[in-house]
Amino acid sequence: MSAATEPAADERVLPTSSLRRLLSRPELGSVVGALAVLVFFACAADGFLRASSLSTVLYASSTIGIMAVPVALLMIGGEFDLSAGVLVTSSALVSSMFSYQMTANAWVGVGVSLLVALAIGAFNGFMLTRTKLPSFIVTLGTFLMLTGMNLGFTKLIDGTVSTKTIGDMEGFPSAHAVFASTLTVGGVGVKVTILWWLGLVAVASWILLRTRTGNWIFAVGGNEDAARAVGVPVARTKIGLYMGVALGAWISGQHLLFSFDAVQSGEGVGNELIYIIAAVIGGCLITGGYGSAVGSAVGALLFGMTSKGIVFAEWNPDWFKFFLGAMLLLATLLNAWVRKRAEASK
Repeated sequence: MSAATEPAADERVLPTSSLRRLLSRPELGSVVGALAVLVFFACAADGFLRASSLSTVLYASSTIGIMAVPVALLMIGGEFDLSAGVLVTSSALVSSMFSYQMTANAWVGVGVSLLVALAIGAFNGFMLTRTKLPSFIVTLGTFLMLTGMNLGFTKLIDGTVSTKTIGDMEGFPSAHAVFASTLTVGGVGVKVTILWWLGLVAVASWILLRTRTGNWIFAVGGNEDAARAVGVPVARTKIGLYMGVALGAWISGQHLLFSFDAVQSGEGVGNELIYIIAAVIGGCLITGGYGSAVGSAVGALLFGMTSKGIVFAEWNPDWFKFFLGAMLLLATLLNAWVRKRAEASK
């Protein structure tokens, strides 16, 4: 009489080695790249590792990272937003012009700007899910419309390409403190945008890894049809992701406005590519379904170190785009290699 066959163990509950878990992390490639860039500029630029220099690097990183985090979530969900850069300027313009023209408290303009930004994000998501058009087409249309509206409305209302100053209006000092102030930590100035950035990374990581919404985002980006078949609210998830990008654009826009007291209507064009590149360098797949919020933060940090490292090293800043392209290619190749190694080790 033969012995009963032992049932095969479920591979999902098999013990996983620390090395395999490390290789499966989306941000691994960007962390390796960030360490390499840090060591490189530490050797090439005098004073790069000073506290004041690192504070400057973190500030430059945070202005990109605030947008790179929601853009990364959107890419994990399988979509792009080419209007993200211009939407930053749009939210700043709305806040400034509403406060000035209505002679209202600056916070009223901030609130109206939030509603407008979220409405634009919802419009992108709604158009995408209703028309089934590629996100490239939908958001390219929004990008062009916002670019024209920013310039057209600013010239129509203010008569120039920049808004009127709101620096002497009620509520400006407190809004400046929230969106654009500098804190002193250990004798070093730390911009408040760094706190916004770290807060967004923490919230986005919690959503992705600890909530049902995070599972929906990965499922929608991995296979939209399969996700819909098991009951994932695909349309609602994508609209929510576009509204998340709009929220990031609103925060960045308020920082842009309250760092000074006026806004140029032509700003923001081209920044959408920087946000996408930061997310890709951070490990997000262009095809969706893979990535992390932490990775996008590391990608933004790479941008900050490179842009400021070139200045500290007293190199020609024209080379920044060269380093940008090289980083993108290397990060993409490294991410692909890491994924293959991780899959091969399963």
